[in-house]
Amino acid sequence: MPIRPEHCFFYPIDWPQLSIAIRFGRARGCCEGCGRPHGRMVYHLGDGRWWDADVGRWRDGWGRRIRIAAGIDILGQARRTRVILAAAHRDHDTSNNTDANLAAFCQRCHMIHDRLEHQRRRWRTLFRRKALGDLFGGPYA
Repeated sequence: MPIRPEHCFFYPIDWPQLSIAIRFGRARGCCEGCGRPHGRMVYHLGDGRWWDADVGRWRDGWGRRIRIAAGIDILGQARRTRVILAAAHRDHDTSNNTDANLAAFCQRCHMIHDRLEHQRRRWRTLFRRKALGDLFGGPYA
């Protein structure tokens, strides 16, 4: 995920090289949360279950092998997504760039990891819109 211009000063100068070392050196191009491979199109069911073409099996949201019941219409539910890895800070502190604090996550795992921060930002945005609406002529439309 690209770094916002206002946040680029929180990251070290060598962040692109550090990110590449984590994503492709240590993680070997796979998500450390669920095991999805970087750059590939992956079939998934939307709830975390995905098809691992290398092994020929379904996996759950944490990368564990699972079995799908025979009665489920998999082809009707399956969607495709291109997996992109990103380096994430486990403790959300951008100044702590130790190997133990950095992780290579796919989009899904990164969103789950940052869920509380996204909820906080959403609340703040809605609160500000409502306040501006109240200030300038009634509720925000």
